[in-house]
Amino acid sequence: MADNQRPLSGKRIAVLATDGVEDIEYTSSRNAVEQAGAEVHLISLHPGEIQAMNHDINPANRYPVDRQVEQADPADYDGLILPGGTVNPDRLRMNETAMAFVRAFFQQAKPVAAICHGPWSLVETGMVNGRTVTSYPSLRTDIRNAGGNWVDQQVQVDNGLVTSRRPDDLPAFCVKLVEEFAEGRRTGRMATA
Repeated sequence: MADNQRPLSGKRIAVLATDGVEDIEYTSSRNAVEQAGAEVHLISLHPGEIQAMNHDINPANRYPVDRQVEQADPADYDGLILPGGTVNPDRLRMNETAMAFVRAFFQQAKPVAAICHGPWSLVETGMVNGRTVTSYPSLRTDIRNAGGNWVDQQVQVDNGLVTSRRPDDLPAFCVKLVEEFAEGRRTGRMATA
């Protein structure tokens, strides 16, 4: 593949996920950035492997963890992906180190992509305040209560933050996250909390 078809060559992307991650949201977003040339690391709460799920209830594949969140430095990465599944982001948002990891990407003005229930991490860290985002519809009230503007769209981009609603939105989500990760850091983009 030509270099212009690999816009993420030389970039390193973190995927923050744990047990309960929706399999297709993890694999599709990871594959998109890898095919665009990025090196990808699965960051999680524990070493070993994580158990992915299909539709929150059916066990899917297991994936090897590259680094525990306590050992991962956001400065080593050019972008962050937050896949969903209901259980995965619920577990992540209860972990202060994981939420500090997410917050650091905003503080460093780096692109972030979250799909389905993944925006729960954005709510927990205060990073939706003043932003327009989409998510799985059940997060609408959480996002609004956190100061965000929730919209019902296939994909929403707000100054380097890419969000989508559900697995059906993955094609559009993956295109936009590659574009935003290729663009890189934002000038003037500040953390909102």
